[in-house]
Amino acid sequence: MSNLDYQTENNWYAPLAQTAAAPAETPKKKRLSTGWKVFLGALLVVALIAVSSIAFSSGKESPALPLPTPDQTLPENEEQLPDDWQEFFGSYFLPEEKSGSNEMRLPKAEQVTGYELALEAGAGEELTLQELYQKCAPSIVAISGYVNGKNGYYWGTGIILSKDGLILTNAHVVENCDSAYVTLPDNSSVEALLVGADSTSDIAVLKVDARDLTPAEFGESAALTVGEHVAAIGNPLGETFRMTLTDGIISAIDRGVSYNGHTMTLLQTNAAINEGNSGGALFNMYGQVIGVTNMKMMSAYSSIEGIGFAIPSSTVHTVVNSLIRYGEVRGRTAVGITVGAIPDNVASHYEIPSGLFVSAVSENTDAAAKGVRAGDIITHVNGQPARSTDDILNVKNALSVGDTITFTIWREGESFDVDVALVEYNDIY
Repeated sequence: MSNLDYQTENNWYAPLAQTAAAPAETPKKKRLSTGWKVFLGALLVVALIAVSSIAFSSGKESPALPLPTPDQTLPENEEQLPDDWQEFFGSYFLPEEKSGSNEMRLPKAEQVTGYELALEAGAGEELTLQELYQKCAPSIVAISGYVNGKNGYYWGTGIILSKDGLILTNAHVVENCDSAYVTLPDNSSVEALLVGADSTSDIAVLKVDARDLTPAEFGESAALTVGEHVAAIGNPLGETFRMTLTDGIISAIDRGVSYNGHTMTLLQTNAAINEGNSGGALFNMYGQVIGVTNMKMMSAYSSIEGIGFAIPSSTVHTVVNSLIRYGEVRGRTAVGITVGAIPDNVASHYEIPSGLFVSAVSENTDAAAKGVRAGDIITHVNGQPARSTDDILNVKNALSVGDTITFTIWREGESFDVDVALVEYNDIY
């Protein structure tokens, strides 16, 4: 299932494309077995993506994320199906719990003024790896986030934004921490205060009392192409391996990855990224930050190498400037519904329309006020067929708060149109 309200009007995130399932021969009007429910649940936990921060001393494990759910299809040997199609969807679309919160426990910094992150085009000749490291390493710091005093801590990486101590990192590096310290390039350690954090984009901005730091330069991720050389600098696996340089290429652009109950659009790279690289920089060969490393692909069942991810600088630019200005991210449009694609063979079996099954509707939204409810099937968006979450998101992301979307809804054998106004994300979550 996809909660559409983790997408933004600037198309910061996009879900994986959902391919219609191939029809399968299925017996009709039968009962769903417990084994089939277990099978569906197992799909969600077959493999893991581990967020690349690591806990020391406390014994805690790094947060784990499920792989994007495979296309949910009915196996050819599936057992009995329930008579009621709504009962079927209650088991088929397993809840996707939203974890993560913007409620951080770190002490708050005073409001920051006079800073705005800018992206610049690369210019001049590309750097060698030696030149890149010499130029960029002074802009990278280590971050220790402590829980319950100093009984245990989380280790990560940060990027210097300003000479006077603004630091960029991942929200998950300092989430649930009571205090955090930044180890600067001169090896001094300074307590960090929180400017703002956004768990949806996995971005946080910290402030330390420092002067004459070396800010990183930020480039345009929108200009990247697959195959371009990149390099990462971070602090994998703890203090021993601080300031590690790895290199590789951009393996994919606009890669949809499920995280914390929503889908992020990330850069994929084969540059080595490990636990502790979270919040570090992915550089182009001009020495500009074009991504913030935040996760890698892992599996308990098979060997996976060279599949790491970074938040594009285009996303970082928007989120950082909003966090500094407001302390939160503003401008995200929300519909307030959670939907999932209906496989063609299921629609045929139950003789219901193909479309998007609505599993939840948030309170205090225009969708709820207009009578959209769980169990509805959205067949069209602004007159165009709705077969995947993209069909709604592509429309929503081009609009602003207050604009309307027309949903064609099928309910109990009848179709009707509903005009739903988009609302501010922060007003309902």
